[in-house]
Amino acid sequence: MEQTKNMNEETDEKFSENEQTDELKNIIEAAIVVSEEPLTIDRMLSMFTDASKPERATIRELLLELEQDYERRGFELKRIDQGYRLQTREEYSPWLARLSAGRPPRYSRALLETLAIIAYRQPVTRGEIEEVRGVAVSTDIIRTLQEREWVRQVGVRDVPGKPALFATTREFLEYFNLEGLNQLPSLQDIRDMDTIAAELNMTLPLESSEENSGQDDDIGDSESADNQQPDLSGEDSQGDTPLQAETAVDDTRLQQPDHETERKEEKINADPADLNEG
Repeated sequence: MEQTKNMNEETDEKFSENEQTDELKNIIEAAIVVSEEPLTIDRMLSMFTDASKPERATIRELLLELEQDYERRGFELKRIDQGYRLQTREEYSPWLARLSAGRPPRYSRALLETLAIIAYRQPVTRGEIEEVRGVAVSTDIIRTLQEREWVRQVGVRDVPGKPALFATTREFLEYFNLEGLNQLPSLQDIRDMDTIAAELNMTLPLESSEENSGQDDDIGDSESADNQQPDLSGEDSQGDTPLQAETAVDDTRLQQPDHETERKEEKINADPADLNEG
């Protein structure tokens, strides 16, 4: 009889523990849903009093369970930096995009190149970005990246002029769906900006120019014009090289009849009688 009573008490205890675990799991799930940004474990723990605060390891286990619960759902639990958020799965984006009334944002190649240099070489100064790109970086590009909170100033380099140092932000990781910078595509695998966009899960239509990057584009065009070398391939834009055109002119001159010389030859070869008459 005593043994049966103890077994019943243990069963009730386990049932109570399971209920508490399920309730804790629901609380964490609800908190992630309403959070406007990825929720860290520290913020999850801040929801509880000291008396009811669960162990950090317990929360990690529950997060893993939630991730497994969503495996067959249209959304997933995604870790971004040190936080967690619920988001729709990428494979359903073609259908979800049709619900959006606005046009997707468009970014120029110059902006994406600047962002990529900052991401891979951070912290980096504006001068170092210009050295890599080979052209001046428009102030509008840096301003746009900062306004979107993808880039921020993290300090200054200890050199004359104290140039600002730029690095990516947590919002950058969120937007491009990265857990950390270690998930950036390997530089060995990158050939062009289109490949970078694909590796970063970006569906960003690239423009050939940007309205607010006139300085960047003008300098780029000027530099390309200055660096343009003469065409030595044997043909110019009209089919002849300058050397061939000059030779053709000389040949034309040689082929033109010299009327004065012809008149002199006619006088020498003329009949003396005709000359006397003249």
